Formats: sequence, C-alpha cells, structure tokens
Amino acid sequence: MKTVPDADRAVNDRARGPAGGIAPGPASARPHGALAGIRVLDLSRVLAGPLCTQMLADHGADVLKIEPPFGDETRRLGPPFTSSGDAAYFQALNRGKRSISMDLGDAQQRETLLQMLEDADVLVENFLPGTMEKWGLGFEQVLAPRYPRLVYCSITGFGTDGPLGGLPGYDAVLQAMCGLMSVNGSLLSGPTRIGIPVVDHLTGYTALSGILMALLARERSGQAQRVEATLYDTALSLLVPHAANWFCSGQVPSLTGNAHPNIAPYDKFEAGDGPLFLGILNDTQFRKFCRLIGRDELSQDARFQTNATRLENSAALRAEIETALQRFKRDELCRDLMAAGVAAGPVNSVAQALEHAHTQHRQMRVAQDEYQGLGVAIKLAATPGEPGGPPPAFSKQDDISR
Repeated sequence: MKTVPDADRAVNDRARGPAGGIAPGPASARPHGALAGIRVLDLSRVLAGPLCTQMLADHGADVLKIEPPFGDETRRLGPPFTSSGDAAYFQALNRGKRSISMDLGDAQQRETLLQMLEDADVLVENFLPGTMEKWGLGFEQVLAPRYPRLVYCSITGFGTDGPLGGLPGYDAVLQAMCGLMSVNGSLLSGPTRIGIPVVDHLTGYTALSGILMALLARERSGQAQRVEATLYDTALSLLVPHAANWFCSGQVPSLTGNAHPNIAPYDKFEAGDGPLFLGILNDTQFRKFCRLIGRDELSQDARFQTNATRLENSAALRAEIETALQRFKRDELCRDLMAAGVAAGPVNSVAQALEHAHTQHRQMRVAQDEYQGLGVAIKLAATPGEPGGPPPAFSKQDDISR
C-alpha cells in the first residue's frame, strides 16, 4: 500500500502528460470534436453533473472524473448491473471519461488537485454549498485568483443563499416543490412524479450551456467565471405554459392527465388496436384530421371550429374522436396523419422506441462491444460529436498508482 505522498505522485503522474497537461487516455477526448483541447476535471456524482461532463466528452473534451474513495454512488444504483459490476445507471452517464479516486478531505490530495488545475479549463462539482470552501478550494477565495482562466461550474439543489440556500436537492423532491407534480397526473392518480428525472436531466443541459457560454466569453475577455446551475431554477423553468397561464389569469393550473391546458385535441386516444397521441395545433390541421378519419362534419361544428371552442368543449370532442378512431389500426393511422402534416404517434414502450428504425438512422443507439448507450443528441455538421469509450472502471485509492 502506498503512503499518501506516493499516492499523490501516482495520481499526478497518471493524470498529467509530459507537457504538463492532462494526458489523453483510451476513453478520453477525440482530437477533432468541437471541444478538442478543452480539459475538464469532473468532481460531480450521480446525474446532472456527470451528464453534463459526458456531453462535453462526446464533443471532444478530455474529461477526468475524480471520484471519492467510495466511488460515484451511481455505480451502485442497481440492479441491473453490467458485466463490469457497475449499475447500468452509471453506464448511462460516464462514457468517454477517465477516472481516479481522491480523498479531498486530505490536504496532500487537495494539493494534487490544485496542481492538476493548472492545465484545466473547466471544473464541475455538485457538492453541498460550502464544501469546497471548507476544503480551502473556494472559487472566489482561492481558485479564481490562482487560475484566472478556469471556468468553475457548481451544480446544487437550491443555490448558496436565500431561504432554501445550501439545502440538499433531489429530482423528485424538486418536481414536488416546484409544481411539476401538481400538473402531472389525472384525478384518478393524483399528482404524479414525471417518469424520468427531468429536472436532473435539464440541469445537466443548463450547466452545459453555461459552461459553453463562459468558455466563449473567456475567449473574448481572457477571464473565466463561475457558472451556477440549480435544480430549483431549472424545475421552475419547466413550468411552460403553466406559469404564464397563472400570471395572466390568476387561475392555479391543475392536473391535466395527458391533455394540454391550452390546445385541443392534444391528448392520448385509443385506436382500434392500441393507444396513440394526437398533437393538433391549429385549425388547418384539425380539418385535415377530420377529413382523414372520415368526419368532415366535426370541423364544421360550431363547438369545434377554433382552438378556443375546442378547449371549451373538449369532453364532447374527445367522445367524438374516440368513437371515430375505433375502426382504425393505430400504426397505419399515425402514418397517414403524419404524411398529411398532422402530428400523431403511437404510444411506444422504451424497447419499441429504441428498436425503431429511425432511432438507428439518427444514431441514437450506440453499441461498442459490451457497452450500449444512447447516442449524441447535439448534431454538429463540421465538428460532429462522437460517443467515447465505455465508462471507466473504479480504482480505489490504494490502486491509483497501477
């Protein structure tokens, strides 16, 4: 077992190249991505931070994931587990990175981190507010004066101050607190958590956007800055159009089920052999829809001639549509409606969506040896992103010199 000073040197040697930069590894940056040459130290765990840094890696950044001695908690959020022993959840958020373990509660390990920051462009962390300051790594006090070109991104639940500042935050809790659950669900189900960690996910994109804007500003001014992304702000930003409706009308939005509060018909319906979703935004689309289902008279009915009147009479309109759709096969109807410019799609399972031919065409399903994941959603023509190698295995602190 190495002593701490030797372990520090091992971390430093492993993480830094001969010219003093962070050494590229087999699962790190591609040389031709839009972010090639950008070096990122990723101190984040679980979802929002790792998703942000994975997207940076997909577009060419060299990302070194620095995990605590017990590893990123997401490695254990299973089953299912992959053949490497990590949870599939971890695999979804950490490809294209290298990883080492450091105990930042140890002064010598912190000194190693400071040395690594000399050649870093971005640091991402999602500790509770005050943690970095407690370790003597506060951005304003220590890092900004020492590394004026370092973009520092902090991801927190609620920010550092204010009535909720410094408190821990998790996706579903923020969905509840920020009103998202109050408009998701039906009278039968009651307020319901959205079935994906939408707040964490969008916070990752918010952090990514902030980092990219800060890097662009740095190119102009030569100075970097702090980027702050919070789950609270992000969750509130999702309240479209519900916040605008409340600001205007004073009426508190309520559960809508699958329907839209401002558009009709914009809802889930049953065809003869399964559910589909109709997204009809304007009167022209509604007339096309009525023609295709053989019910032209509906578009002439005074109750349904405009979006406003369709909303007022949504229950009656729903009954008419459900009766008409029973004689159609779902997939054929969706195909014909889409060809006519009316948005409609079958309600697919996750498996059906990932096995769809268009998913393959859009390169949104990745398979590399044993690794499977989702593709790169941000498409750039001249400098396209590319999924990196499989997520890194975890090396305990005793093993970091190997």
